[in-house]
Amino acid sequence: MAGKGTYVIVGGGLAGAKAAETLRAEGCEGEIVVVGREHERPYERPPLSKGVLLGKAADDSVYVHDASWYAAHDVRLMEGVEARALDLVGHRVRLSDGAALQYTKLLLATGATPRVLRVPGVGLGGVHTLRTRGDSLALRERLAPGDRTVVIVGAGWIGLEVAAAARTYGNDVTVLEAESGPLHTPLGPEAGELFAALHRAHGVKMIFDDGLFALRGAGASVDHVTTSRGREIPADLVLVAVGVTPEDSLAKAAGLKCEDGVLVDASLRTDDPDVFAAGDVANAYHPLYRRHLRVEHWANALNGGPAAARAMLGQDVVYDRVPYFFSDQYDMGMEFSGLAAPGTYDTVVFRGAPDSGEYIAFWLSASRVVAAMNVNTWDVTEDLQALIRSHRPVDPARLTDPSVPLPDL
Repeated sequence: MAGKGTYVIVGGGLAGAKAAETLRAEGCEGEIVVVGREHERPYERPPLSKGVLLGKAADDSVYVHDASWYAAHDVRLMEGVEARALDLVGHRVRLSDGAALQYTKLLLATGATPRVLRVPGVGLGGVHTLRTRGDSLALRERLAPGDRTVVIVGAGWIGLEVAAAARTYGNDVTVLEAESGPLHTPLGPEAGELFAALHRAHGVKMIFDDGLFALRGAGASVDHVTTSRGREIPADLVLVAVGVTPEDSLAKAAGLKCEDGVLVDASLRTDDPDVFAAGDVANAYHPLYRRHLRVEHWANALNGGPAAARAMLGQDVVYDRVPYFFSDQYDMGMEFSGLAAPGTYDTVVFRGAPDSGEYIAFWLSASRVVAAMNVNTWDVTEDLQALIRSHRPVDPARLTDPSVPLPDL
């Protein structure tokens, strides 16, 4: 019966924690076990490159639940334990401590790991990635004095948020990006240039169309970066922020279908009826876009974990949320909804002047809104996502006219 047996969640992040919470809230009477690789309880990652990194949020504010929540809700949390093998036939998960867990239903919420650049010097001291709470605290300790020469490799969301934090602390910052501009893949060149201008205005040096060739150091620590085009950039701290790789090795080894993550249907179920996947690792079929999507953002973990939990309990689930992301950089706050990769739209229009610092950008394909970004403009996400879902042509003149209420579109 649904709600009986043992529900095992492999992955101690936001998706896993919210799945455990939802299982109990939806009446699951069985055993719930959360297996987490890190030696601490589940936490949220966005503050690691924002409030925690800047010292504006308490270090312990990131946790999904209070420490007492797990015992109070009869959820067994295994910290510092890694799932090593998955036996689909026997319904068992073998753990790094030698134990094995029998499961009735299994959720893979293993997340992703920072992509590694195989270049000389990547192991030098002073070279960082940012994924864990420990990464954020270590990076803050080095950035906070404000006396560093920082090079950030990668002008994606994490790279730019750390660039903003580093400059706010007073460090000298250079951003190195192999693409022609920042955020090229998620936003395209039109909006990407707005972020380049924002960072230049705050004193960040932006280098595009150039990649990382090597990290150099006279001793054990990095002291400069060599680019693919032969530039030599001083650096006593380097952040490598070139994206992440889905942690799908456990699923692959077990024989589950994987392609840029674990392939799941619209209910987040794998090709094994008792195994589900959610969060960064899940490449889910999206009914709105009629294709598989792997979404790495916070909202996907926040909402995907509960959706998977309901599906594990036998409920009818169609997970079709519009992809959503938010970012804070300097005095700019933004929210982004939809998909806007180059090639998926034909024009970008604006409601409000971008140089005013308050505006909405719309990505259009055949006059249909496929994505929208509100900058320092709030309480409009629901209306923007409704526009995207409608798939209706919209008159660009009305779209860009602030006097026309968004719901009227």
